[in-house]
Amino acid sequence: MPRHGGGSLLVAGTTSDAGKSILTAGLCRWLARRGVRVAPFKAQNMSLNSMVTADGGEIGRAQAMQAAAARVEPEAAMNPVLLKPAGERHSHVVVLGRPHADVDALSYRGHKPALLDVAVDALDGLRRRFDVVICEGAGSPAEVNLRDRDIANMGLARAANLPVLVVGDIDRGGVLAHFAGTLAVLEPEDQRHIAGFVVNKFRGDPALLRPGLDWLRGATGRACLGVLPWRSGLWLDVEDSLDLDGRPGLLTPPVGRDILRVALVRLPRMSNVTDADALAAEPGVSVRLVATPAEMAEADLVIVPGTRSTLSDLAWLRERGIGAELRRRAAAGRPVLGVCGGLQMLGAAIHDDDGVESREGHAPGLGLLPVRTDYSPAKVLASPAGRWRGHEVSGYQIHHGRVTVDGGEPFLDGCRSGQVWGTTWHGIFECDGFRRAFLTEVAAAAGRDWRPGTGSFAERREARLDALGDLVEEHLDTAAVWRLIERGVPAGLPAVGLAPVDRARTGPAPVNLTPHTDGEADRS
Repeated sequence: MPRHGGGSLLVAGTTSDAGKSILTAGLCRWLARRGVRVAPFKAQNMSLNSMVTADGGEIGRAQAMQAAAARVEPEAAMNPVLLKPAGERHSHVVVLGRPHADVDALSYRGHKPALLDVAVDALDGLRRRFDVVICEGAGSPAEVNLRDRDIANMGLARAANLPVLVVGDIDRGGVLAHFAGTLAVLEPEDQRHIAGFVVNKFRGDPALLRPGLDWLRGATGRACLGVLPWRSGLWLDVEDSLDLDGRPGLLTPPVGRDILRVALVRLPRMSNVTDADALAAEPGVSVRLVATPAEMAEADLVIVPGTRSTLSDLAWLRERGIGAELRRRAAAGRPVLGVCGGLQMLGAAIHDDDGVESREGHAPGLGLLPVRTDYSPAKVLASPAGRWRGHEVSGYQIHHGRVTVDGGEPFLDGCRSGQVWGTTWHGIFECDGFRRAFLTEVAAAAGRDWRPGTGSFAERREARLDALGDLVEEHLDTAAVWRLIERGVPAGLPAVGLAPVDRARTGPAPVNLTPHTDGEADRS
């Protein structure tokens, strides 16, 4: 249980991709701009988009983005439990930035009580060092089948005595029912932590929503503390597959006559898709996710990204005909880039005889780069830096595969052969000089009249984070939010009426959405 420290607030969601990450980042930027020393926190994150902290720990990219919003250095305590799916039912568990276990859905349940202690201790440590900690939930607290071992939503709220804001995406429809239903399925002790609601992605005149918000307050005893308008172009470090289709294409006009078209192969277990974000921010660069050879045909550059299941995704490339198309591109001198697992798939062979990442043993690669990969149980977590064509380059490495290069032109711990490139470094395109030099070579090979812009990706990210802070400041009841942070869980919040729950019964209990002012569910 938390004993002392700064104020805290938990942002939960009615669904995945409701806006939890965005609202958490916006709150962090709003507070940071007012001189509040604030930190983000997510007890448990499931994502294949991760990064390496300065001290060599692995955390979700969303928490790193939120740390940037807070203007603080990201650290492992901000995301103490990270799940990296390795298939439909298996995940790799990272605890406090370090590899911990490989689990399936059922065996992971046994780890959760100890991991809740880890999460609460990490949160306590942040609260001692920061004025405020803004916590982000995971999925939805309404997943009652998972409640008994929950460590990220109401389990954390009760363990750390946190007030909770629930955010809902109105663009999906049914947001009022989502709010009321989320509250109604919770036990009274969980309900007392739910302090208010936030509507996300609203289009139109907020006055049209007012009758519904009045109904919501009457039905739940809780106010909506803000209606965030729909804004385009705020994509930042996605966590899960639900975000992928909203990723950007062409954002700004080209400097030259031509557009440079980049195709990012949408692997089934793709990781660190955020590597392409800085490319999409460059003027005249269009980035598309592709999953067929036909979609790749007109691309000037094809990127094979990282993956959590290299051998499985390599087999998928072959089955879809993408492997053959990559060979045709290479033979024609058309640029291809492999990053981390993508580099490994473009190489000569992959050996995982100890089953570190898969049970498939070994397989020949696509043979486009003179590279052999051997898997080791020890994970590489590093933040390398160097120079290429006179430009400083830095990135981060997260992999079990040890790459041995036997030929080609050296390229960021990987190599280049013809117009096929490969590196183990993630995040390299955030380096402005390198990104422009690399894309200039791609444009020359593709015969495009494309020229780089002059803006900084870091400045562009800062502008987006400021836009999130503006959304919070302009459209949230910030005075009410600050009271929650400062004072904690409000006293006397009513519980909506729930019939007694028979734990031996499998059917749902009937719901009566009538608040009870005594703070307890109707037990009559």
